[in-house]
Amino acid sequence: MKLSKLMHVASVITGFIGVSVFLIAVFGSADSTFSITKVDALACSAILVLIAIWTQVATIHHMILEKSGEII
Repeated sequence: MKLSKLMHVASVITGFIGVSVFLIAVFGSADSTFSITKVDALACSAILVLIAIWTQVATIHHMILEKSGEII
């Protein structure tokens, strides 16, 4: 399996975790679920979504380099 496919899968999983933490923080009770405040849970979900976006950008860049033969 190519590294870019693994990067893509990791990004999707991170994005799903970020979205699920966001939904739990907004609609559920973050205090009882994570034992942290709602603001902290929202900050964590925002960071996870940003990590997922950055990983997708890196995956696209890596795929372009794979097509041109610069990365093995």
